[in-house]
Parts: sequence; C-alpha cells; structure tokens
Amino acid sequence: MGLEIEKASGVYLHDTNGKKYIDLISGIGVSNVGHCHPNVVEAVQNQAATYMHVMVYGEYIQSPQSKLAAALVNLLPETLNNVYFVNSGSEAIEGALKLAKRYTGRSEIIHFEKAYHGSSHGALSVGGDEIYKQNYRPLLPDIKQIEYNNLNHLKSITNKTACVVAEVVKAEAGIVLAKGDYLTQLRNRCTEVGALLIFDEIQTGFGRTGSFFAFEQYQVVPDIITLAKGMGGGMPIGAFIANKEMMHVFTNQPILGHITTFGGNAVTCAASLATLEVIINENLLATVQQKEALFHQLLTHTAIKEIRSKGLIMALQLDNFENNKKVIDNCVRNGVITDWFLFADDCLRIAPPLTITLEEIKSACIIINQSLNEVYG
Repeated sequence: MGLEIEKASGVYLHDTNGKKYIDLISGIGVSNVGHCHPNVVEAVQNQAATYMHVMVYGEYIQSPQSKLAAALVNLLPETLNNVYFVNSGSEAIEGALKLAKRYTGRSEIIHFEKAYHGSSHGALSVGGDEIYKQNYRPLLPDIKQIEYNNLNHLKSITNKTACVVAEVVKAEAGIVLAKGDYLTQLRNRCTEVGALLIFDEIQTGFGRTGSFFAFEQYQVVPDIITLAKGMGGGMPIGAFIANKEMMHVFTNQPILGHITTFGGNAVTCAASLATLEVIINENLLATVQQKEALFHQLLTHTAIKEIRSKGLIMALQLDNFENNKKVIDNCVRNGVITDWFLFADDCLRIAPPLTITLEEIKSACIIINQSLNEVYG
C-alpha cells in the first residue's frame, strides 16, 4: 500500500498527509484492544523504566512473566497449566512441535490443507500450500497432510503420530469453520492413539472469536495451545502452553531442551498482561457477537457471495482475486484498510480491533459498499 503511518490510535491509522483510515485488519490480528491502548502504553512505559532485558532462562524471577503466566493459566482448563514464552507465532509452533516429538518419542506430524502456522522451517513444514513451500525444500521429514472436516482422514492419525496441529478456525483459508462435532472426533482420535493435539490460536486467541480462546466454544481441550498476534497489544510476544508434566521433558536430555534469548521479555509480558486485563475489565468479549452481526447486516452488496465469520474474524467471498484487489485498493483510497487471505485471495479480510464501536462499523461498511459499487456497479 505504501502508506507512511505517522500515528495510530484506537481503530484509526493516520498517514503523514493527515489522512485517517479505519483499520479493519488490526495489523493482521494483532491490535485486538486497538492501537496504543492507554493501559498497554502505560504498562510498557512503566516496565521499560524499571527493567527491560535481564535474562529469561529462568535464572531470575521476573514478575511480568509470572503475573502473565498466572493470568493465562487462570483462563485455561486445568491441564493447560505451564507457559513457555517466545517472541512470535512461528516460534510458538516450533516449540510446540519440539515438545510433542520429545514427549511422545514419535516423529510423525499431521497438519491440514491450506493451514498457516508461520514461515520458519518447522512452521512452514506444517503449512498447507505447496506454493509457499516448494522453493524451501527439504523441510521437516515425516509430515502428513490431511483434509479438514473429513472424518475419514482421521484414520491417518495412528500410534506413529506425535501430534496433529490444527487451527480452531482456519484463518488463511478464508475463515473455514469446523463442521458438526469434527473437533470432538479429532480430539477422540488423538487420545485413542496417544497423539498430542495442538491448537493454533495465534489468530483466534485473546478474544477474537468472542471467547477468550476459540476452542472454548467447542468444548474440546487440546494438549498444547499456541498464542501470539493479539497477545501483545502491539508488542511482539508468543507462547505455547501445555501441562507441566509434559513441559518437564525440556529440563533433561539435554538440560536446556528449548531455550530463547528474548522470549518472556519483561516489557512485552507487561504489555500482554495489560492487554489481557483490558479484554476482561472492559468486557470486550460481550460485544463481539453484536458487532459481528452488524457487519453481516450492513454488508449486503450483491457481489458478496458469502460472509464466513467467527466473531470478529470474517471473510467476504467475492468472485476472483483481480476484483477483490480492486475493492481492497478502493477501500484504502476511501479510508478503510482491508486485505485478502494467503490461501483465499478472492476473499476480503475483516478483523478489526475488538474495541471498534457500532458507529465505526457503520462508517466502515459504508466505505466497503461504496468500494464494491466502484468495482461491480
């Protein structure tokens, strides 16, 4: 887009020409509590003035880490009680894959078509589109891809499988949801053969779907969960969370089974805790479904074939990438930031800050409909 951003606040971005934009993608799912939320900014400033990097291998007790871990565990089922902080979603996936292989003693990893888990080698190995992988092979061995929502493919999960990594909502595929009791069947099959179930909540965590974690809406508990993006309120942080007994395997053979220099940085942990508290204290989860419904109500242009959504992450299905790109460009020109999806480039992405107001949604939808008219008439 080539926009030079001068400042950001709430749902708005401001460029150096003084133009204001409604940010409907939250920096790709990052700014769940809006840009520069004052509580997050204050937490960052206070912690930066106290201490920033000291050492994160567990040698020092750092209250930002401890408080954040406790707050996360308090929101999760009792089996997910041990937190390992990293710097990004890709790193969270890398740590989760290592943990699964180490704990089970198995090497096979199963993932889904059109899945996205990051761009590092391990994360790319369990991604679901060959176009992003073909020029970087060889990747991890013993990787198997199956089809989402296909119950017959669950037979591919066997006693050779270390783990299955799945997005609760397939985001980059254009917001594909689990059908029926598919996630329950997936959970049952993993349990049956002793494979670990990893839920990637990197895009869906921290309130994006209307519950703090998307898996809560399916009554299915994973063995490992990965977080990032909206976790930091604009600061870079990620985590993978599992049972303490499982995570203990990283303490021996070798003694430092997984290490990180910057993971659990005090400033980013302080920002994340402030973000978590904003979501809870401002009761942002309670308004997600209402806001989701308003988007559905107002976006009625005939060019929209379907709107797929889970809370405030949604895809507007159009006819092709060429027209979608024109609409996106027109939206930007008219003052709304949108995007497409890696594996669904004919879909327009909407994932605004959870703090967006009903009036801001109405303003954004007017611009989207106008931009659709400019392309489709």
